[in-house]
Amino acid sequence: MSILIVEDELRVRAFLARGLTEEGFRVRESAEGVEAAELLRHERFELVLLDWMLPGMPGLDVLRGMRARRDITPVIMLTARDEVADRIAALNAGADDYLVKPFAFEELLARIRAVLRRVSGRASPLLSHADLTLDPLTRKVVRAGVELSLTAREYALLQFLLEHAGEVVSRTRIVQTVWDHDFETFSNVVEVYIRYLRAKVDEPFGVKLIHTVRGVGYVLRGGP
Repeated sequence: MSILIVEDELRVRAFLARGLTEEGFRVRESAEGVEAAELLRHERFELVLLDWMLPGMPGLDVLRGMRARRDITPVIMLTARDEVADRIAALNAGADDYLVKPFAFEELLARIRAVLRRVSGRASPLLSHADLTLDPLTRKVVRAGVELSLTAREYALLQFLLEHAGEVVSRTRIVQTVWDHDFETFSNVVEVYIRYLRAKVDEPFGVKLIHTVRGVGYVLRGGP
């Protein structure tokens, strides 16, 4: 299991490399953005730990470049930027998780394992319901012949709904699976992302697939 650590602070990078190596991971290191982007174009990693503030190219640009070329390697952002807007920007750019410095190594390790557990289910058969399809290998989502552009979190939420099509899933279950956090931490995040999904998956096509079950949660059902 190989991890790329992209971090310009030598002490932090060495600490992470030593700890992850001791946990059995294979580790590659990079201290700046351009080099990291090149490594990601030519080598395969199971996960990337990516600092935001990097010389050469910001980590967020490295991440955007990955997602633009459909590189689905999971990414955990490690950064001192702790504003909500920063978290939102990183998640919308395709980050799988976001950890603010300073952090405990044990928490990082737990988050790595959680992300890898989620990712392990992506290489599954094509998911479909009515005229909507999702390919976990290519991350391509199509409805009625039209390819949809989703953020990483929207994609994860839609994948979860498709995996449980016809089943009512609670908000708590969605948060614990898609965000891997306790429900209280995220308040109305599920409603926000359901609204984002509906704007892309339902509204342009005139037929609703995503339905609210009042007081319970959501269900993917129906269709043309």
